[in-house]
Amino acid sequence: MNTINSVSPRDREILRSLARRKMELAQDPVNQERREAWLRHDEGGEKSRPMVLIEIGGVQDKIRNCNSSIVLQCEGEWARSMESGFRYQFYVYDVIRDDNVIEPSLTINWDVKVSNYGVEPVQHRAENYDGFGARRWDPPIKDIDKDFSKLHPRTYSADREATLTRKKQLEDIFGGIIPVEIRGGFWWTAGLTNPLIDLIGLENLMLYMFDDPQGLHRMMAFLRDDQIAFAQWLEKENLLTLNNANDYIGSGSMGYSRRLPQAGRKPGDPVRLKDLWVLSESQETVGVGPDQFEEFIFPYQLSVAEKFGLCYYGCCEPVHNRWHILKKIPNLARVSVSPWADEEFMAREMGRKYVYSRKPNPSQISTGNFDETAIRADIRKTLTVARDCRVELIMKDVHTVNNEPERLARWVQLAREVIAETE
Repeated sequence: MNTINSVSPRDREILRSLARRKMELAQDPVNQERREAWLRHDEGGEKSRPMVLIEIGGVQDKIRNCNSSIVLQCEGEWARSMESGFRYQFYVYDVIRDDNVIEPSLTINWDVKVSNYGVEPVQHRAENYDGFGARRWDPPIKDIDKDFSKLHPRTYSADREATLTRKKQLEDIFGGIIPVEIRGGFWWTAGLTNPLIDLIGLENLMLYMFDDPQGLHRMMAFLRDDQIAFAQWLEKENLLTLNNANDYIGSGSMGYSRRLPQAGRKPGDPVRLKDLWVLSESQETVGVGPDQFEEFIFPYQLSVAEKFGLCYYGCCEPVHNRWHILKKIPNLARVSVSPWADEEFMAREMGRKYVYSRKPNPSQISTGNFDETAIRADIRKTLTVARDCRVELIMKDVHTVNNEPERLARWVQLAREVIAETE
C-alpha cells in the first residue's frame, strides 16, 4: 500500500508514462476536432453536428474483467487508483471512440466539507447493496410543523492547505509532463427535490401538496435559501472554478461553451456564479401533475437557476408535460429528452434554440439480445424528428452489458453510421 506522498520509483515511472500519453492524445487532431465540435454544438451554428457520448462508469468492472488493456501495473493502492483513471480514459479514446475529449491537464477539486441539515435519514439497504440497488429510508421530518425546528442551514468549510499540499504532491510526481489544475464542482444537481425527499420522504412529498401545502412551501423555501447560500459562499471564498470545457454538466453532457465565462471577467479573475453551468431537475416529481409542479417546485428551482450563467434541465423524467413551465427559465440552454419523453413534441418546441439532449433507453444494450436493427431504428427516429434541432445522443445509466462490453463501442459505431446516413 502507498499514498500520494510515498509512491515507489517503479509506480512513479508508470504514472509518468501514462501522463505523457495523455498529453499526446490531447494534441491529437481527432481530439481537437471533437473539442471544436462541442463548441460549435453549443453555439448552434450551421456547421454543428450531432454529438455522441456513452457513459461507462456503471460497468467499469465488467470492462476490466473482459479487456486486457485495463490491466493495472502499479503496486501501490494510490498509484493503482491513479493508473486506473488514466487507463479508462484511454480505453474510451481508443476503443469506445465517442465524443469524449481529453484535456492536457490533471484536475483536483478544493477540499470542502459540508454538514447535513441537522438531521439524517436512516437508510435501509439489502446486504448485497453496491450503490445501484434499491433502498428505503426513514425520513427524519415526519410532521413539518412539529419537526421543522430540527432543521438548520448547512455549514461548510474549506481546507485550502490540504488542497494545495495535494496539488504540490501531484506536481512532484508529474512535473514537467502535465499541469495540475484545481477544477471541479460541489454538487451534481441544484434541483432541490432530491434532498427534499431525503428529509420528508417521496410519498409525503406528494401528499403534502394537498395535506400541508404551506408546510411544503416552507420546506422548499428552506432548501432554496440553503442552496443559494452555499453557492454564494463558494463564490465569496473564491472556490468556484469554470465548467465550460471537459466538465460533466447536466445529466451526461459536456460543458464546452464560448458563452462562459460571461463578459466582464478577465483571465485570473474570481469565477462568478454567472460564469457557470448549473443542472436543475426533478425526477422525484415524475408522478406529479404540471400544475402542482409549477406551484410547489418550479419557483424555487428558478430562483437558484437564474443566478448561474447557463442551465441544463432534466434527467430521466419526461419533461414534455411541464415544458410550458420550464421554458420560462431565462438561461435555459440544454434539455434532457429522456426515454419516456414525447420526442416529436420536444423537437417541435425546442428547435435550435436549445440543445436536444437525447437519452436512448439503456435497455437497448443491457438486455440479452443486442438488436442492432432496433438500435438503428431508435437513433434514426431521433435524428428524423429532431432534424431541425441541435442533437446530442447520450447513452447513460448503463449498469450491465450482459458480459459483452464490446456493445458499448458498437453502439457508438451504430450511432455514427446512422448520423452519416441521415446527413
